Amino acid sequence: MDKILLISVVVPGRDGEKVVDVLIAGNRFARIGKVSPEESLGAEVVDCSGFAILPAFYNGHTHAAMTLLRGYADDMPLQKWLQEYIWPFEAKLTGDDIDVACRLALLEMIKSGTVFFADMYWHRERTIKVVGEMGIRAAVGVTFAESLMTPEQIEGNFKFLAAHTGESERVRLAVAPHSVYTVGEALLKRCADFARSEKFLVHTHLSETLKELEDCERQYGCSPVRLLERAGMLDSNLAAAHCVHFSDDDMKAFVDSGATAVLNPNSNLKLASGIPPIDRLLRSGANVALGTDGDSSNNNLDMHEEMKLAALLAKVQGGAETLPAHDALKMATVNSARAYGLEDAGEIREGFLADCLLVDLNNERMVPRHNLVSNWVYAADSSCIDSVICNGKFVMRGHHVDGEEEIIREAEACAKRLAAN
Repeated sequence: MDKILLISVVVPGRDGEKVVDVLIAGNRFARIGKVSPEESLGAEVVDCSGFAILPAFYNGHTHAAMTLLRGYADDMPLQKWLQEYIWPFEAKLTGDDIDVACRLALLEMIKSGTVFFADMYWHRERTIKVVGEMGIRAAVGVTFAESLMTPEQIEGNFKFLAAHTGESERVRLAVAPHSVYTVGEALLKRCADFARSEKFLVHTHLSETLKELEDCERQYGCSPVRLLERAGMLDSNLAAAHCVHFSDDDMKAFVDSGATAVLNPNSNLKLASGIPPIDRLLRSGANVALGTDGDSSNNNLDMHEEMKLAALLAKVQGGAETLPAHDALKMATVNSARAYGLEDAGEIREGFLADCLLVDLNNERMVPRHNLVSNWVYAADSSCIDSVICNGKFVMRGHHVDGEEEIIREAEACAKRLAAN
């Protein structure tokens, strides 16, 4: 069994911080505190003096392979952005391009402290392969979009899911109907029924823009939330991205269902979709997590930025005491993990999955240290992250990820070729 012993590392808590030793055995935190010589026998010893151990980020909604579209089309509303620029560009992507794009996305996520992402994109086999290679976790959505797929492709998706192809210790699948504006009511119901029978989670976009609400009301006579409810999709297995425009009626139905709202404030602001009702969601008792959305609408995959922005927006909406630092951190870590069925992840806790960050306490943004978690949420950025551990193994060490130089070279060449075609 592989073991890592992190000695003299700072662990934060609501009552202050303490210096402890942390033993990782296999893929779990085996001991936090006093580690006996017998327990640590054969372990790699890492001196963590001057470092804090913090939970790694779990990105609750993204489109990983859209890294190749970063900066390609900016400063326009969602529907124009999708229909005139993004979807035509995506139509040119091959499986090999997806490989390159995913490696760049995972490199970016690892470097900024993310060890899990919930993906919704095409060529899911390629995404699964790259996740396996680079050592992190994912819930890979099998995407349904009637307006962009043939009936044969839709049936192929259901067959792929029924075979549970590609699932592993670090990869799980999700049923991913894109949205109410690309998937009709009958297919939404089929996706919901199938997910329930096969025990899959459902990952979709929901109530992102006012146009989506207006079109849904015109076509179906109800809001997107109520359409999902009608289709049997609104329940505790649902992770719904965006959730920007909720009426009071929508809010009550959503909260009562136990679904999780995965907020993406950076993307929503950039596309002028609106500001998610963070304070209302929290006060209503909703399950709230965070995601970055894709690189072409954010334009990065930095969960730290998402966490800080969510905390600040919540304060503008509800007052300075709304969403304190500890709770903002939970939205970016344990809340996102649990939204995708990772009940034993997102915390530095004995028996939990060994996913964590080693943060440099001598970085200028972490000094002085009146409150470690406050510094981490409000002051820090990814430059403070020295190392990243996922599933009990280093995936970044001393700011370096194996193969990162080649990943960047390949992505640059691929993006230039695609833009020229």
